[in-house]
Amino acid sequence: MSTGAETNSKAVQAGGQLSFFERYLTVWVALCIVAGILLGRLFPGVAIALDAMSVYQVSVPIAICLFFMMYPIMVKIDFSQAKKAAQAPKPVVLTLVVNWIIKPFTMVVFAQFFLGWLFRPLLSGTEIIRGAEIALTDSYIAGTILLGIAPCTAMVLMWGYLSFSNQGHTLVMVAINSLSMLFLYAPMGRWLLSANNLTVPWQTIVLSVLVYVGLPLLAGAVSRTWILRHQGLAWFNQVFLKYLSPLSVIALLMTLVLLFAFKGELIVSNPLHIVLIAVPLFIQTNFIFLVTYVAGQKMELSYEDAAPAALIGASNHFEVAIATAVTLFGLNSGAALATVVGVLIEVPVMLMLVEVCKKTAFWFPREPEKATLTDPRCARPLG
Repeated sequence: MSTGAETNSKAVQAGGQLSFFERYLTVWVALCIVAGILLGRLFPGVAIALDAMSVYQVSVPIAICLFFMMYPIMVKIDFSQAKKAAQAPKPVVLTLVVNWIIKPFTMVVFAQFFLGWLFRPLLSGTEIIRGAEIALTDSYIAGTILLGIAPCTAMVLMWGYLSFSNQGHTLVMVAINSLSMLFLYAPMGRWLLSANNLTVPWQTIVLSVLVYVGLPLLAGAVSRTWILRHQGLAWFNQVFLKYLSPLSVIALLMTLVLLFAFKGELIVSNPLHIVLIAVPLFIQTNFIFLVTYVAGQKMELSYEDAAPAALIGASNHFEVAIATAVTLFGLNSGAALATVVGVLIEVPVMLMLVEVCKKTAFWFPREPEKATLTDPRCARPLG
């Protein structure tokens, strides 16, 4: 006879029984990273031409890919759950505290310890930034800080989708993160970087939020309402979602190919530095996830709320971090390279943490009515 904990654990694992394509997503991610780097190296003209298609440093090709990645997730969200999530303050407060009070400072500590002290002899060198010569390690630290203060607003919807979390809560936090970043990103960056002339590309932040979140959210809400009204819930779940679901993962993989085609030259030319920069970023991501996940358990949050809170805290808005680093320090700067390393490690690490969430769901009380189970085959109560 199985216990309640075993039932919950098995249920989430059953919910995680995805297609062959989705089950080996980590493998496809690795292959796409390699493919992107090779594309940038073998056909640099193509990568440069695609990278040049941008508005306020928001890449048009990546924006298109992210739209098709976000739309299948947005269209599955029951927006009544988002309204309920907005009325539940504990997970929202937890996420805000982690994003703006804990995470920026732990990033500074890890970056200073590893890059500023432990690895400093291996990262010798200087670079010229705005006519001033600065140590390469300081530039790397600046890049990691820009990552640490940029809360995720788009990719986290994918992590919530894969972990069968409360997508209503995730959507609310996406909106709050987007607004808070507009007001807090520049002051926090100026303080932590000690740069009195910090210039944050506001147009990049606003446009990225509108393109990466606003457009797919609007399209998802309108099309969901129309389909449910004219075709019904059964057709929506059994026909529409059946053909739509793979699109999100395919778009994620195409996004990775483009990202690494654009930035592959930086990665290939600095292999040792890539590894050393990845160490504090890897530790930071896992540390913040652990802190938030344990805090969620101590606060007696349901799994459907604790999982997205931890995943949101762990992930970063690397598009804005890269754009800011390029604006402040230059395209080929150490700071820009550090933000690119964030892209390199974030997807594989976040996929690992999604699996951790699903396998430890039995640690938490369950409220399956909160979850938006994005795989129609798993649309049954979880425990």
